[in-house]
Amino acid sequence: MQSEKLRLRNIQHLAHEITDEMNRGGELTHLETLIPVIDNLSHAIGDLTDSYGQYSLDYVEEKVKNAHTLLFNKEKINVYL
Repeated sequence: MQSEKLRLRNIQHLAHEITDEMNRGGELTHLETLIPVIDNLSHAIGDLTDSYGQYSLDYVEEKVKNAHTLLFNKEKINVYL
């Protein structure tokens, strides 16, 4: 099992790739893709900003990976999990 530090670094790397892709300057018009990407990222951020500081690293990792996969079309996933 990866340490929490390595998992967080991987999440950060995926988030940076997503940010770079969104800011690349190309026109992103595929709302059927972008809406679930934003939804997954919003859920991850919402979990991280819990006022009691209790968040699930598994949940955040899953949501960021889902968003990355959707944006880069790497594989088919169920976006509503």
